Amino acid sequence: MRIFSIAGGNVTETDQLEGLSRTPAGEPAYLWIACARREFEVLQAQIQSALHALTGTTLVDLHVADLLNNQLPSHYDYTSQYDVLVFRRLAAGQTETDLSRPGLPLSHLSARGGPPILRRIDTSPVGFAVFDHVLLTVHPTDCAVRDAYAAKLLGAASAESRAAGARLPNGPADLMLRIVNHMVDGYLDLRRELTHQLDHWQSELLNPRTRFNNWGSLLDARLSLHQLDEICEDQRAALQDWVEALKTWPAAGSTAEGQERELLHVRSRDVLEHIERVVHHVRRLEQSAETAVQMHFNAQSHRANEIMRTLTVLTAVFLPLNLIAGIFGMNFEFIPLLHLANGFWIAMALMLLVAVGLVIYFWRKRFIEHSGR
Repeated sequence: MRIFSIAGGNVTETDQLEGLSRTPAGEPAYLWIACARREFEVLQAQIQSALHALTGTTLVDLHVADLLNNQLPSHYDYTSQYDVLVFRRLAAGQTETDLSRPGLPLSHLSARGGPPILRRIDTSPVGFAVFDHVLLTVHPTDCAVRDAYAAKLLGAASAESRAAGARLPNGPADLMLRIVNHMVDGYLDLRRELTHQLDHWQSELLNPRTRFNNWGSLLDARLSLHQLDEICEDQRAALQDWVEALKTWPAAGSTAEGQERELLHVRSRDVLEHIERVVHHVRRLEQSAETAVQMHFNAQSHRANEIMRTLTVLTAVFLPLNLIAGIFGMNFEFIPLLHLANGFWIAMALMLLVAVGLVIYFWRKRFIEHSGR
């Protein structure tokens, strides 16, 4: 568990819940309590007590179940005291967390099928409980997103960062949006590798000199992309619900609070725009994979048609020759050209003339042509 106190331009970190219930002079502007899903499950009573001391309320049991559920899709819910956002991440990782041991990685289970990059995308959910002065986040174990943004938050509080114009989040809601934005941008960083992997599969599918037999992995890839599309749709719906709920907040009581509220709206729309880009990219990859499969079968059908056309032309050319050979092979005593000294060569010349004539005819009709590669 990592706990951060953010006040002005200062950020301090601790891992103790006990002292959070006290409110001495100089109380921090707000707190960020970041814990793993297994920690939240084990320390649920202590966390609820700390939240009650800090905010005067606790999490509803249904929201606690949502934060512990690592198969829950992205969604948004709220009460009069706090908001809850569950956001499934698309990050580089091994796989989702274990159902029987929430928060523990599945290093002992088999990976999903499909391209390697799709097997390394972790879609575990991250839960956010946003209070007025407290942000509680529930992550998978060893969450790289949490650690990366925690390091960024501590770096932003340094004197060099403040001199460079770096700003700390204004409140728990702003902090939540920044973490979500960091999660979305993490997937955007995987786009190049994922696109390169699928382009390689398309090249194999469309290469006429190779025989593609890895249909099981291709089916797994299409299913994985379809699942990513559903996850991205849930992400977008959850953020849209958050944006709509943000519009219903009470009017700001001061100019500074109004500016912070406006900044919150801007950041929410920016995160939503990033999610839109992810949705567009995933759908484009899904359509690209589907198109590659269709083009593969079309190419195979075209190749089969060319082979059949060649065989048909050869059959049409040799059919008159077989007829001539059959006529001269009849067991009659008197057959034209049979007793001539040059009869054989005359028959061969006739057969050759017929064959050349048919080839020229089929060539002019474009039944015989070279297909450029």
